[in-house]
Amino acid sequence: MFLTVTPEWQALGEAILADLPAPEAMSLVLVQSGPGGPVGFAHRGMEPVYPCSLVKAFHLVHVSAALEEGRAEAHGELDRAMRDMILWSSNTATNYVIDILTGTTGDTLLDGAEYLDWMTKRERLNRFFWRLGWPEWEGCRIAQKLMDDTRYGREARFAAEGGGNLNRLTALAAARLFWTLFEGDLPLSAPARGRAQAILSRDPAGPDAGRPEYQLSEYLGGALPTGLQLWSKAGHNLWTGDAATSWFKHDMIRIKAPDRPALIAVVMTAGEGLAAGAPGLFPELGRTIWQRVAALG
Repeated sequence: MFLTVTPEWQALGEAILADLPAPEAMSLVLVQSGPGGPVGFAHRGMEPVYPCSLVKAFHLVHVSAALEEGRAEAHGELDRAMRDMILWSSNTATNYVIDILTGTTGDTLLDGAEYLDWMTKRERLNRFFWRLGWPEWEGCRIAQKLMDDTRYGREARFAAEGGGNLNRLTALAAARLFWTLFEGDLPLSAPARGRAQAILSRDPAGPDAGRPEYQLSEYLGGALPTGLQLWSKAGHNLWTGDAATSWFKHDMIRIKAPDRPALIAVVMTAGEGLAAGAPGLFPELGRTIWQRVAALG
């Protein structure tokens, strides 16, 4: 695990969990810079969960690297897709980015060598992160496109390969992505890193802050004090027609106050009660986390 859990952070995390309605259905990871590196807390941090749109932050990092390495060519439509993939959590934009990264398209059925070649190309999305050597990536995969409901054709076949090949992420992998993007050693130049950070930024005082598509007011950043800088990516699935991809709500956020180290928080939940039956849970949890960490000193 890339972070150290001190007794103080363990006690803080346990106190937060004690106030939650269903901690057994949640993953929680908190990370902050400490004297010797990242410190924090992890609850079910290595539990692979269907990640909804959290994968879009991973694709943002990957396509940023691909542009620098010459594996993707910069153009206006890709710029627009990278922005909309994060800003409005657009599935259409995300799938455009996936096509650029893998040289594939989707949906219609394929067979034989043609299908195997297509599947191998789509696995580039996983191989990029496997090569980083993160222990937190164990059990993760992000090679499936983002769908508003069920899958068809080659997408359905690929998702079912090996008894179930849907996207999966651990909360620790999500936390490490944000940590390395802002504080660590992702293989990106400073300009590319800064561009990705800017795309992930959220303005709680901006005109779009209350829009559901902006994914702030109903998530961990929705009830925080004013004067904070925020970067985030959330995901939310209600009923999709497929039980394996239904009833999830997640958020990964970085919170920065002028006078203290940035805090990264990742919350991943499963089940209809948390995804649809507790609309105030995430804003209240975000405020509680921030208050408790501030009290830690």
